[in-house]
Amino acid sequence: MRGGWSKTFAVVGAVGLLAVSACGNSDDSGGGDAAANKDVTVFTWWADGGEKAGLDGLVSEFTKECKDYKFVNSAVAGGAGSNAKQVLANDLQAKKPPSTFQAHAGAELGDYIKNAQVDDVSDLYKEFGLDKAFPQSLLDNLTVDGKIYSVPVNVHRANVVWASPAVLKKANIDATKAPASVDAWIADMEKLKAAGVKAPLATSKGFAEEMVMEVVLLAELGPDKFAGLWNGKTDMAGADVTAALEKFKKVLSYSNADREAIDWPDALQYVNKGQSGYTLMGDWVAAQQLSDKIPETAYTYWPAPGTAGTFQFLADSFTLPTGAQNPEGSKCWLKVSGSAEGQKAFNTKKGSIPARSDAVATDYPKYQQAAMADWKANKIVPSCAHGAACTLGQNDSILSAMGQFSSGLDVGVLQKALVAAAKPS
Repeated sequence: MRGGWSKTFAVVGAVGLLAVSACGNSDDSGGGDAAANKDVTVFTWWADGGEKAGLDGLVSEFTKECKDYKFVNSAVAGGAGSNAKQVLANDLQAKKPPSTFQAHAGAELGDYIKNAQVDDVSDLYKEFGLDKAFPQSLLDNLTVDGKIYSVPVNVHRANVVWASPAVLKKANIDATKAPASVDAWIADMEKLKAAGVKAPLATSKGFAEEMVMEVVLLAELGPDKFAGLWNGKTDMAGADVTAALEKFKKVLSYSNADREAIDWPDALQYVNKGQSGYTLMGDWVAAQQLSDKIPETAYTYWPAPGTAGTFQFLADSFTLPTGAQNPEGSKCWLKVSGSAEGQKAFNTKKGSIPARSDAVATDYPKYQQAAMADWKANKIVPSCAHGAACTLGQNDSILSAMGQFSSGLDVGVLQKALVAAAKPS
């Protein structure tokens, strides 16, 4: 698949802790002033690099289409929104919601729904034509008890392995072909270890390890049973899950000893520096490689072994917070976020692909064209690590279990924790 995957889009890499502006809504003492000046306070974790460039593209479209309103940036930086989510939680608890806030589409919104912090936007889907523009498989993943609570502005792919051809060559492994299964991948990692590569797989703490676990479960169980882990249709305590977790344990045993001390860009550098053969991370890696000026010939990539034909997705989306100031301005932001023009302005700069099925592929670079084709043709499954399949509370429990598992590698303890986390709250 490498031949069609271009690295021509903007930087998305992880950013450090930086408050570009404190929560803009925190300064508002009441709804009257905000409504009067038509401010639309948009809370995101897009504070730098390609993320900020994508936001700027969306803002430019909002400025054209929603001339009666004023965009107010309320961004808090942090990888995968880790910092922003805490700031947002504090503001929502204090009953000071922004006009709209970024959240991963899907089950992550469950906690906000349960706490009555976001409104149903199903009617807006019909009004804006999004019920026809978005693929049914995405609509199914967005629907909670017959209602939809956010508008996705993009789609990313999670199940991607990035590999070093130079390192694989040491073990006579063909870098142009993905291993057909997890077992085949393990066999290749054993070859790398025998060839003197200390850490055939590079990974990092938190959600990165969780992503490795997810692709092993996805490969071993198949897309339907994998999705069923999070909606109750598949028994998380089942013997097939146990067997898959044993393979995950084996995969993790080939990884770097310092995995709990580094972040995903550092794990990627292990591959770039010839210290590891593989890393597993979402398709925002290509932008990081561009930022780091890594030549195209220095790495390759393909769907995680055993997951070809399956697109494990995550999507950034925007909400209509309950009690939001200037709700009409918020709705205009949501309209632009879901529109073909808004998604083009955003995704051509951020490097993700549009959620809409009617996007014109030739408007996008080669990688995104290939991803758009897969998005239409592949089986779509959600990512728990990035909120599409799990609530915030569930994922916090899983991340805690992952940290414990990384040190002890006890499959029984991990599976019990997953069983507990998967239960509806």
